[in-house]
Amino acid sequence: MNKKEVAELKRLFHPDRTPVTRICGCYVDAEKNKKATMKQAFLSLPEEEMFKYFDIFKKTLSGTIGRNLLDMEFPLAQEAGGGAQEYLLKLRNSQLKEEALLDEFYDKIIESFLYPENYYIVLIHCAYDIPKKGTDNLEMFDASEDVYEFLLCSICPVHLSKPGLCYHEETNTISERIRDWFVEPPIMGFLFPAFTDRNTDIHGLLYYSKNPDELNADFARQLLGCELPLSAGSQKDTFNTLVAETLSDSCTYETVKNIHASLNELLEEHKDDPNPVLLDKGDVKRLLESSGADEETLEHFDEDFEQTSGSAQAELYVSNVANTRKFEIKTPNISISVKPECADLIETRVIDGRLCFIIPVDDSVEVNGIPVKTGVQAES
Repeated sequence: MNKKEVAELKRLFHPDRTPVTRICGCYVDAEKNKKATMKQAFLSLPEEEMFKYFDIFKKTLSGTIGRNLLDMEFPLAQEAGGGAQEYLLKLRNSQLKEEALLDEFYDKIIESFLYPENYYIVLIHCAYDIPKKGTDNLEMFDASEDVYEFLLCSICPVHLSKPGLCYHEETNTISERIRDWFVEPPIMGFLFPAFTDRNTDIHGLLYYSKNPDELNADFARQLLGCELPLSAGSQKDTFNTLVAETLSDSCTYETVKNIHASLNELLEEHKDDPNPVLLDKGDVKRLLESSGADEETLEHFDEDFEQTSGSAQAELYVSNVANTRKFEIKTPNISISVKPECADLIETRVIDGRLCFIIPVDDSVEVNGIPVKTGVQAES
């Protein structure tokens, strides 16, 4: 799925065009006990309550693709009889009306989702009449041919509100606030089936994690039958390791600066493309070649890539390995951070036998927020 397809689904969560037919929920305590369940037609909810749920649904489809939102495909074994795909299709096709299937679904989550506190499982069934798009890319709502029927699951932490004082209008007094259990935005969830090329894709799903470095691989494997790709942090570590170990002695400041300049240029070129920019094994190899790695250095690159990333077919999201916000230099005692487009202002020079970073200074310098005089000002 790409960001345009995700955005199209998020726009559906509004009272005037909601595709939600049914909503189910299960409140689970820290001891993994089902404390309460609910099941009803979504449009029967009070409007104010509907808006609260819309916020939850939108959050489950929020974040960056490749970071918080991960495309996952079912292994062939999971598409066979008795696999996770078959179970999810059965759940979807039931339109969440079969009590036994719902109980089984909740049990699967409780068994596989490791979370030490209370949480609320929200599951909805939706049916979206997909409007055609004309040559001008505008939606034609009266020309719908396909229906995208899907499930969206959101797992939300439930915490006790903080103690404090509040004003009671009835008695016109200030007194202790009543503490209650508050449902927070989701930390985990999934969309099934995927909405690929604006249509149903039963071979995949979209996985959501609020924290991109805590993807909960066991949960994805046990409940959904899918293996998670590398997390955003792991992708960055993989890329950094490949660059450092492949270039070795050639891995200089200038080389790394040029590599990241190339990555940022790539992102800029594709900024209007709804699909994320990916680097496969060949792309990384070519990037290293253009950065000074010779044939001998790259002799074992294919094996190194597979060993470091975990798969010869692994793909790295450029947005995960590049930093468009800052260019950072770190030593054990000093950190230097500049905007990527200003990286050329920092030079390296050998002074008295030591490699030094040279930063040009103008007449506008602050130290801990205090304007200071520079040598340039003193000379003038």
